[in-house]
Amino acid sequence: MKVEKKKMESAKIKAKLLILEARFYADMCDELAKGAIAALERSGATWDRLAVPGALELPGAIAMAETSKRYDGYVALGCVLRGETTHYEIVSGESARGIMELTLKGLCIGNGILTCENEAQAWARAKTAEGDKGGGAADAALAMIRFKRAMKKKTR
Repeated sequence: MKVEKKKMESAKIKAKLLILEARFYADMCDELAKGAIAALERSGATWDRLAVPGALELPGAIAMAETSKRYDGYVALGCVLRGETTHYEIVSGESARGIMELTLKGLCIGNGILTCENEAQAWARAKTAEGDKGGGAADAALAMIRFKRAMKKKTR
């Protein structure tokens, strides 16, 4: 069986995405969103931007938004920093699990929830000039939209 390789990431795409932010660390979310917005605009996609209280609320908000059928994909942004309690494990694990469950149902989601030991690590990943994880999350959502659309095309 021959596998045909195509570079889908660089092409323009007509899509609308929802950027959802857990704004517990507002400045960091603004930087993550800056990267996500730049990536979406480079691709030609349009977007809306909304906030939720924290990372645990992101999967539920995505599920609620999906019922509107307004969006082709989602970019989840936020930050969870390790603290002195087990709260970090619960929030980082459960938010990731919730997002994974939604992707297994066919939703196109870029997970840009930073899970870091400290603020310095998080900023290194959030800054558009360094890690640009917001841009990476948007690119992942766009790649999944392209993949989903490619899977719907008839090949026979």
